[in-house]
Amino acid sequence: MRNLSLLTDFYQLTMAQGYCQKGKTETAVFDLFYRENPSNNGYAIFAGLEQIIEFVENLRFKEDDISYLKNQGFNDKFLDYLRNFKFKGDIYSVPEGSVVFPKEPLLKVEAPILQAQLLETPLLNLINHQALIATKAARINEAAKGKNVLEFGLRRAHGPDAGIYGARAAVIGGCVGTSNVLTGKKFGVKVSGTHAHSWVMSFESELESFRTYADNFPNNCILLVDTYDTLKSGVPNAIKVFKEMKEKGIESDLFGIRLDSGDLAYLSKEARKMLDQAGFEDAVIVASNNLDENIITSLNLQGAEIDLYGVGTRLITSYDSPAFGAVYKMSEYSDQPKIKLSDNIEKMTNPGDKKLVRIYDKESGKIRADLIALKNEEISENEDLTLFDARDTWKTTTLKKGSYQLRDMLEPIFKNGQLVYDSPSVLEIKNYAEKEKDSLGEEYKRLTNPHIMKVDLSDKLFDLKQRLIKKNKMKK
Repeated sequence: MRNLSLLTDFYQLTMAQGYCQKGKTETAVFDLFYRENPSNNGYAIFAGLEQIIEFVENLRFKEDDISYLKNQGFNDKFLDYLRNFKFKGDIYSVPEGSVVFPKEPLLKVEAPILQAQLLETPLLNLINHQALIATKAARINEAAKGKNVLEFGLRRAHGPDAGIYGARAAVIGGCVGTSNVLTGKKFGVKVSGTHAHSWVMSFESELESFRTYADNFPNNCILLVDTYDTLKSGVPNAIKVFKEMKEKGIESDLFGIRLDSGDLAYLSKEARKMLDQAGFEDAVIVASNNLDENIITSLNLQGAEIDLYGVGTRLITSYDSPAFGAVYKMSEYSDQPKIKLSDNIEKMTNPGDKKLVRIYDKESGKIRADLIALKNEEISENEDLTLFDARDTWKTTTLKKGSYQLRDMLEPIFKNGQLVYDSPSVLEIKNYAEKEKDSLGEEYKRLTNPHIMKVDLSDKLFDLKQRLIKKNKMKK
């Protein structure tokens, strides 16, 4: 495994040396959260936890790291500390694949302040990327309305890691597979692909190229039909090959055509007619070509006859929303709650050591709201529960006892530096994410103007926040 110990911002190390020099060893609590859903979505998908676990477990500073940092001006006391570094704190997280909402703690670190500080940049790096792509994939799959989506974006990804882990996140978000072979090998997910226009052009005729491909891959024979003329050449030649396969007694597990240019709605409908008339009702039609949730929605409205979407650039780069925006903020230090104030109310933080409680409607199983509360608060299903908007406090909802169920969302990942969590496989995370999306009402899954999930504060947390605001304002 690569040594990623220096995958951090320089100022994390300067602060860490300052803590070391000052002898600051008190425990700090940091929350990782985000402020806005990407792409104006109604929710996000949390992803990247497995890579965080790998990072923390392998966080060691080797001699070449120490030597490099010495040349950057760090002192011997701090370098000796790093030489013997091992994470000794606690980490809690929502499960990977969870649907999540702005401003709620998704991951919490409780550790000596120096150690907690050193985790900030790598944790944000890993979560910000994968949660972004998983959320974009969820939007695209929502637009596909039950039709399968494949991730095809490796060549347009922002480097190898973005391609590998972006494909992983896309599968968690709902894609059935990826074109990325290394991701398939590394994470046990389905890999899929057809052929390029260059394959067709390398033969004397389009028909010869199709026959050769079918000979090599009879059980997964998807032919790209738009190299020359989709309806006059590509589809007729594909039909000829399918007939020849049928005459030879070849029963393909998957066969059909791919459209990669032109009017996809019109071409797919015409191609469907041609395939059906030839007796190939089971032939699938795959579409690619700069697709995203908006284009897929438009194709559906036009009655396009497309069975499977291959989505590349606009998924792997989250084209319209290139940043997730998660932040990592201290909420407690040495058992004292802390708050960041700002004239921009969106940047004000919630103080204290907290937990995240999800509230479900008992009858439907759908999420009603999320509640952020202090860690030691008791919230009982045997009592009426009144929720209120922390900004517009007059907005209240009372849930009657017996009508709702509670779930603590933050699970222990590390305790005293020891891993206490078993990471599920990517396909298990994908299945969990599907159940999570099913727990949302349809109004939250709309691609345009979705309903906003209530994320409220408990009375005790709200009161603590108000006291700290008043206290810190008086210090000015």
